[in-house]
Amino acid sequence: METDTDRELPVTILSGSLGAGKTTLLNHLLSNAGDRTLAVLVNDMGEVNVDAELVAEGSELELDDGVAELSNGCICCELQDDLETAVVRLARDRSFDHLIVESSGISEPAPVARLFTTESRVAALYDVDTLVTVLDTPAFLEAFAGAGTPERQGSEGDRPLSDLLVEQVEVSNVVLLNKADLCTDEQFAEAEELVGALQPDAETIRTEFSAVDPDRLLGAERFDPSRVNDLPGWKRALEAASDDHGHETTATHAEHSHGGDTYHDDHHGHHHPDEVYGVTSFVYRRRRPFHPDRFTAFLEDLPPAIVRAKGTAWIADNDMRVAIAQAGPSIRATAQGPWIASLPEIERDMYRSNRPDLAWHDEYGDRRTELVFIGTDYDESALRAALEDALVTDEEWDASLEGPFPDEQDADVVIREP
Repeated sequence: METDTDRELPVTILSGSLGAGKTTLLNHLLSNAGDRTLAVLVNDMGEVNVDAELVAEGSELELDDGVAELSNGCICCELQDDLETAVVRLARDRSFDHLIVESSGISEPAPVARLFTTESRVAALYDVDTLVTVLDTPAFLEAFAGAGTPERQGSEGDRPLSDLLVEQVEVSNVVLLNKADLCTDEQFAEAEELVGALQPDAETIRTEFSAVDPDRLLGAERFDPSRVNDLPGWKRALEAASDDHGHETTATHAEHSHGGDTYHDDHHGHHHPDEVYGVTSFVYRRRRPFHPDRFTAFLEDLPPAIVRAKGTAWIADNDMRVAIAQAGPSIRATAQGPWIASLPEIERDMYRSNRPDLAWHDEYGDRRTELVFIGTDYDESALRAALEDALVTDEEWDASLEGPFPDEQDADVVIREP
């Protein structure tokens, strides 16, 4: 028979940019907990954890008793060990029945969720209930408006606000569209659709001053640990553009020759969610590399209508799989590791034997470009044409080419910043 001591403790992970309303939400939940006893872990990016003090002042909890203060860094990286120690200590105390973890305003919640779901002493004690993101709705809309983009506060490489907002929304189960009183109905509807494009399964709740029924965030059981890496809308768009066997859809093909061989490319991978403001996506796949300079120019000129672009690019004269991540005005390129086709034969054969479903071309191996674009009222045909123009010509294929893209594993390069 299961006892309260044996039962895993539910945990709600709360994220949101600085000023979005997370502390207001925490105070609201503490004040309206009903018969629940809540424990709160608050992390702040500053040396002095002002948020923890505010939460303590706004509740009946004492700072040393009910709120465990974490400071001097990001909860999901530098303070990972401290977080683990804190939640294990709280579980031993067991004077509560639901834990709320507020992640830093400059981090995204997925790494925190993994702490509670991977094989660890923490996972044995807790059960993730819901991932909640609080959005400052006017700032969310402004971040993707192109001009006057607000900057992300804090460190973590000084990445812009649009990066943070996208990362937090993409892994959420529930998104609070806060400060709705500062938006028109049309603006709110646009924000709701943007959230739906970035994370199709997220429940959106319109809030003012973070006021929400606690039952919608506590005990909602919205989190599925098997899908924490499969939540983003860009991954859904890729899947929608592939058939059930993982092959490219081929509604229309274009043929190109190189070295006497012919290969086919998918040009029509579309994904159209419910449209009110024209939020749609398309997938671009190619087995021909990009010219580094022309592809850089394409990314730099990507229109504000594109809210999110994500995927892997094949860059000419570069053995690395280059991950492209665009969120509003910010674009970064990261070298994820070598193409399997570029490895010595023994290693290549070993990798292929371990990945029998890997799409493989007789000449190019696993080298390919696969990019998803999500946006509002963009010109898809113009973007596809620009991507085609950025590919190498037959004459350039084997040339020695240089560009800004990283060629060492895990190296990261900013292609465009606000």
